[in-house]
Amino acid sequence: MLRVFITGASSGLGAALAREYALQGARLGLLSRRAEALQTLAASLPNASSHRLYAVDVNDSTALAAAAEDFLRETGGIDIVIANAGISHGTLTERKADLAVFSRIIQTNLIATVATFAPFIDTMRLQAASDPRSAMPLRLVGIASVAGIRGLPGAEAYSASKAAVISYCESLRVELRRYGITVVTIAPGYIDTPMTRINPYPMPFLLPADEFARRAVRTIAAGRSYAVIPWQMRGVSWLLRLLPNWLYDRLFANAPHKPAFGEAGEP
Repeated sequence: MLRVFITGASSGLGAALAREYALQGARLGLLSRRAEALQTLAASLPNASSHRLYAVDVNDSTALAAAAEDFLRETGGIDIVIANAGISHGTLTERKADLAVFSRIIQTNLIATVATFAPFIDTMRLQAASDPRSAMPLRLVGIASVAGIRGLPGAEAYSASKAAVISYCESLRVELRRYGITVVTIAPGYIDTPMTRINPYPMPFLLPADEFARRAVRTIAAGRSYAVIPWQMRGVSWLLRLLPNWLYDRLFANAPHKPAFGEAGEP
């Protein structure tokens, strides 16, 4: 039985991943700030009583580590950790009020990813050393974004945070490879979640969250180092990487912006 720990689990991508893994018979550790939403989700899952719920803010690293330790005690180990918790708001450097928003986005999207993985690595290393031929995967999964591939206007904090997640996961992947631990980076395109529904612009190749979860779970099981989901956005991200700066700047200079913090509620 897979043991899977997911942050940001109460809605959006996290809830969809929880549903998909629960259908596969996994035992889940589900962490989110919103206790009621977590309980509602857990009640809808197969084998509801076998899952552990943690009403914790990922920015509280002490409480996050305690939740991880509790899950390890209850399950006797870990197979997959998914650092999914994230927030997104439109931000502009010249807006003084946005400095605090920058800090919160970087903290939640990047620093909390590190804090999510940290309590599990020693246990994973011990598991890999004690049973190197185990059929169970050992995966640390970082949820990045295609917004981290090139900086998007009006999304300075979000793009920076997701670019950092991509680079961080790559560094960690190389570091942990020797121990038999696989780091997987998944960069979603536009997925239909509460976070994207407030976007006031067209979202090409919009994918339902449950379909994203099915594809992501297959990617994680395969141990791919990096994947963009949906597949159509792989081509878009490849083209964005290739565009020279002068052309990219011209094409995106007037792109619409995501609402700023407080303009459309919490994602």
